[in-house]
Amino acid sequence: MTGADLAIWILGPILGLMTFLFIFRIILTWYPQVDLNRLPFNLVAWPTEPFLIPLRKIVAPVGGVDITPIIWVGIFSLLREILLGQQGLLTMLSRA
Repeated sequence: MTGADLAIWILGPILGLMTFLFIFRIILTWYPQVDLNRLPFNLVAWPTEPFLIPLRKIVAPVGGVDITPIIWVGIFSLLREILLGQQGLLTMLSRA
């Protein structure tokens, strides 16, 4: 197993999981009464909040809606495509 194969094996599930968590976080924003400090919702809030806090300082809510989880879904999807997609950097390295 090469380094690129190992990176694909590790990064693929991590990027996929983070994308899923941010999508779930977007859905949770539709329900403001949900307490993100209680189970099971804190399982989504705990890994995503460190990414959202610094971006919230840069990107203000649009029309009262926090769009930072949407931005992170885009970032993680782009990273996954650039690194692991059909023409991704790590995919091309693993074929070489």
